[in-house]
Amino acid sequence: MTKCTIIGLGEAGAAYAEALAAAGHQVTGFDPVATATPAGTKRAATAAEACEGAEIVLVLTGAAAARSVAKDCLPVLPAGSTYADFTSSSPVVMQELGQLPTQASFADVAILGPVAAFGVRTPLMASGPGSAAVAQLLTPLGVEVEIADGGPGAAMSHKLLRSVLMKGMASVVVEAVTAGRAAGLESWIREQISRQLAGDGQAVIDRFLAGTSKHALRRSREMQDTAEYLSELGVPAEMTEASAAALTRIAAAPAPEAALR
Repeated sequence: MTKCTIIGLGEAGAAYAEALAAAGHQVTGFDPVATATPAGTKRAATAAEACEGAEIVLVLTGAAAARSVAKDCLPVLPAGSTYADFTSSSPVVMQELGQLPTQASFADVAILGPVAAFGVRTPLMASGPGSAAVAQLLTPLGVEVEIADGGPGAAMSHKLLRSVLMKGMASVVVEAVTAGRAAGLESWIREQISRQLAGDGQAVIDRFLAGTSKHALRRSREMQDTAEYLSELGVPAEMTEASAAALTRIAAAPAPEAALR
């Protein structure tokens, strides 16, 4: 049995609290906003109170609260404990928190998927001195925990790079399907998206990298026309307009060979 503290009892925090309690761990939680208390969790009046005597603390608040929570919790943690920050704070903030005075080992933990879909089995990446303790606690729950090289901030660096793809791709898909629906072609555009997401991923990446710079000027004009079409359909076109602007910039940039001369 491990004495666990969960700071932040929203969707993700509640999921971890319930799973840890069900696995036989002692769970204490704190959240000044969420009113529901997860099954098997003892509720504390303050974050510092929740952390007293904890062996491991999982912080699942919004990123804006990361600094204040750390300053409340880290001073009361005993030697040999672990403080794991799961917030989507920047790598710089994670580095800063990892340098605060404490007897606990700090871990920067990135959630690499939607907890709403996968629950506590959502893959994680951890970095920093407390990473092994996070993996030891959560792996028995069926969580894949990858430990990244480097100190605090390394895991979040990976996550934010992934967000460029995942959040951007999700936004493009939403925009494309919305436009397809408005044009009466939703089934067709869904099939086009499905085909693009299947197959040899590395080959697709290479094709995008090579083709985008080569055909940037023509594609920028095409995306400008596409944005006008979406406007005619009454569909927001932020991603299409951004693509047109990016392609225009790429077309104006020196060719890689010329830049090396």
